[in-house]
Amino acid sequence: MQPISEQLNGKRIIRVFVTKTNATPIDPLVVINKSPGLFDEADEVHISVLFTWDINRAEVLAKQWQSVASVKLGGPALNSYGEEFEPGMYVKKGYVITSRGCPNKCWFCSVWKREGHQVRELEVKEGYNILDDNLLACSESHIIKVFDMLRRQKEPAEFSGGLEAKRLKSWHVELLKSIRFHQIWFAYDTDDDLEPLAEAGKLLREHGIGITKAGSVSHKVRCYCLIGYPRDTFDAADRRLKTAYSNGFLPMAMLYRNGSDPEKDWKKFQKYWARPASINRMCRDNTKVYRVGET
Repeated sequence: MQPISEQLNGKRIIRVFVTKTNATPIDPLVVINKSPGLFDEADEVHISVLFTWDINRAEVLAKQWQSVASVKLGGPALNSYGEEFEPGMYVKKGYVITSRGCPNKCWFCSVWKREGHQVRELEVKEGYNILDDNLLACSESHIIKVFDMLRRQKEPAEFSGGLEAKRLKSWHVELLKSIRFHQIWFAYDTDDDLEPLAEAGKLLREHGIGITKAGSVSHKVRCYCLIGYPRDTFDAADRRLKTAYSNGFLPMAMLYRNGSDPEKDWKKFQKYWARPASINRMCRDNTKVYRVGET
């Protein structure tokens, strides 16, 4: 079987990723943070940069791969404007983007700066993990097409890109009930997210989503929580994460980065709030992670 990039483009395109994530493609023409070998051949080399702290390394790799073929350097960290989605090209097969852009202008987010304030609806390709910036900002007809596609998949759906709580409606929840899903993700990043998040949690529970038979918070309903941004404190972050839990969402701490390496204490804090078992324990017992400065 030919590598997926040849099937899609009629070219041999090597894609070089500085950092590997769960979404990184795994076909034979994917290279992770390596210089070219003696026998590497390609029509083009694409270097994908996900994180700003990888830019310097990506520039070094670009120079090294120029000996193989013409090099294109791009990715979210370089504010590359997204075009039509090509399955399996820059994300693993099964991950899918059906729209780009977001009407919100969150201060910590680069999506609206890179992709624009208007949501652009793309052709709906096959996949089960939805990575859209703001799926619920799309038209009703587009959202219905996405769920029709998800019903055809063998794998349960995942909404890793996140669903915006303030846009969640009853008909969206009915669509969620019509499919199998592994996890749905929301966000509690700023204070004004709390009221919509609480309403979304209530709406989900009214439709039987989010609470296990034992009455605990379901691992299927998750919430990204931004922590460690300027003037944030450990106590404030702890309260936000536990508040998300009390509203029916299993939180995941997302450490703010602005091109620099976060402090060691914030890294340790984030690790505790990234493990479901420790999250449930801390929220159930109302305990804190650790005293700041402890090793």
